[in-house]
Amino acid sequence: MDAKAVAKNYRFMGIMIGAMVLGAVVGGVAPGFGNGIAFLGTVFINLMFCIVVPLVFASIAGAVANMKSRKRAGKIMGVTVAVFVVTGAIAAVIYFVLVQIFPPVTAPWAEIPAEEIGDYATLRELIVNFFTASDFVGLLTRRAMLPLIVFSLLFGFAVNLCGSEGIVVAKFLESLTAVMLKFVKIVTYYAPIAFFAIFADLVASYGPQITQSYGRALALYYPVCFLYIFTAWPLFAWFGGGKEGVKTMFRHIVRPAIVSLGTCSSVATIPTNMEVAAETGISKDVSDMVLPLGATMHMDGSCFSCVLKVAFVMGVFGTPMGFEMLIPVVLVAVLSSVGMSGVPGGGYIGEYIICSIFFPQQMAMAFPILIAIGNLVDPPATMINAAGDYVVSFIVSRFVDGRDWLKKAKKAEF
Repeated sequence: MDAKAVAKNYRFMGIMIGAMVLGAVVGGVAPGFGNGIAFLGTVFINLMFCIVVPLVFASIAGAVANMKSRKRAGKIMGVTVAVFVVTGAIAAVIYFVLVQIFPPVTAPWAEIPAEEIGDYATLRELIVNFFTASDFVGLLTRRAMLPLIVFSLLFGFAVNLCGSEGIVVAKFLESLTAVMLKFVKIVTYYAPIAFFAIFADLVASYGPQITQSYGRALALYYPVCFLYIFTAWPLFAWFGGGKEGVKTMFRHIVRPAIVSLGTCSSVATIPTNMEVAAETGISKDVSDMVLPLGATMHMDGSCFSCVLKVAFVMGVFGTPMGFEMLIPVVLVAVLSSVGMSGVPGGGYIGEYIICSIFFPQQMAMAFPILIAIGNLVDPPATMINAAGDYVVSFIVSRFVDGRDWLKKAKKAEF
């Protein structure tokens, strides 16, 4: 690839980065203006959310419906879920060890403002809401991403089981996916303006709120996230695609990382992940299943933040968190992270889970603390969650398409 081609590929990316930096500066200098233009970023995020629901349905259902082998579909999904759980657990254990060495709160808070909060869902209700919606209309919202994915998988299998009678529907789903990806490309032209507004509002809103305790937490969280990117991701890419996998991953990872960092949404990053997966040579049926599932279930960054939240609030209350807490904290981190995907700020479901398990008698005090931490760490957490979906697809490809899948994909380009 010559210099002109490289410049062409990275021109738009450079414009977006410039918009983000300029927005951050404006938000710091003129916070009132930064808050006032927040709606420009909301327009972009809302457009992406409107696109994502039909895109997720069409891509997953179409991938399963068009598969010649139902055994392959089951293998892809099984490997995908297993990898998500394992990587999430690894992330949670790493961060648990780190907060033992560098606790986010070194002394209990003297005064903690209590706030009224509503009733929280029981574990049974959470399970029902994670996997089902009360009716079909309930599926047509970004707040029901996991139920939508379950519905899409079952719909795809139903079409596949119809054989020749389902061919028309299967082809329609494939065509709808292509159309929605073009729709994404159109909306992306508005992205620089949106990213300018998003970062101006972010800096204007949260800059002054970084007190000593929160500052200590962020000083640990942000470097760990970026260290994870340059250590765990290359290891995952190497395991999935060998030495060439690491080079290929770093060549394509910047775009989904920027989109996820700017939108703070795993769901909004799905289209970009699909684009880079196609450019990498990842099988379409793999990317069509791994990436939407990843937006809901692959939450390494959220596992980091979950452990941080538990350690932070325990420090606030003066409660020690020793290694005897390792297993319950890691389990809660992995399980609660499923509920925090797809929505900027996580929809507060994860915070409810943490409070109900670790702080049931102190929810009124613990909940607002957790919300504040969640807002402050959401951008890098989402970047690890969303851009990491692309990296995980390397591992899934290895188990589904063989160790040499990347070499075969490179040869197919020529």
